[in-house]
Amino acid sequence: MADRKQLQVRLMQPLEVQLALDWAGREGWNPGLNDAIAFYAADPNGFLVAEIDGEPIGCISAVRYGDRFGFIGLYIVSPQWRGRGYGMQLWESAWSRLLHRLDPERASIGLDGVVERESTYRKAGFQSAYRHVRHVCDPVPSERVPDEAIPLTNLPLDLIASYETNLFPASRPQFLKPWIQAAEAAYGIVECDRLWGYGVIRRCVRGFKIGPLFADTFEIAEMLFRSLIHHAEGQAVFIDIPDINSSASLLIERYNLQPVFTCVRMYWGSQPNLDVDRIFGVTTLELG
Repeated sequence: MADRKQLQVRLMQPLEVQLALDWAGREGWNPGLNDAIAFYAADPNGFLVAEIDGEPIGCISAVRYGDRFGFIGLYIVSPQWRGRGYGMQLWESAWSRLLHRLDPERASIGLDGVVERESTYRKAGFQSAYRHVRHVCDPVPSERVPDEAIPLTNLPLDLIASYETNLFPASRPQFLKPWIQAAEAAYGIVECDRLWGYGVIRRCVRGFKIGPLFADTFEIAEMLFRSLIHHAEGQAVFIDIPDINSSASLLIERYNLQPVFTCVRMYWGSQPNLDVDRIFGVTTLELG
């Protein structure tokens, strides 16, 4: 370790977030092709790059949603620089910065960690909540989008943001607006001026990914799922499903969704009280 070079950690500039997503793509995480704009909008001070002699060698996101919730993701060190302690330095820098931006008495911090690192995150103070299981299907597109499905761009943003109460630990309209605008398709089910569920599908490195898929009932979740896969052009569709949502098993069985990857949702601090039975697909493993 005597020849270990000095690591510099700094905030990413807007265009550099795409570098982190390119690395995530090489790791096989299959990010969305247009994720960078919405990610950066979520928290411009939440993305860090690690450099040695001006060369980027690692990245991490430590996004702040208000003063009570943060989320860590995109934690990557280039393969040739691993095993030298740089990853821990990057983590400690991101952790310190995020804690200083949150209320230390009331905040919680989430992450989706690979199963192999679960014990490592536990040692850092995180507790396991449940697992997200990525599923894939090769859909037969529906003939049409159901009439009940309304494009989210036709709905008020505050209606969508308020629907997420008890589905996401903090308000995030600054993220939702570009997330919806950049999507391949995004629909909500509205009845009597009330939103009963919404879903988003976006184009990814491979195929498409649905996230989020929030719904008050399985029937609404299925209607949204059918509406979204209509836009998948027959390509593979991925969705990250909480394993404790028992109703989601009906969706898995009916559409022959196959598990391909599992990670663990973990929290430091108090665990948010989310209505997981209405979460049929998480928004993104990188930002929560």
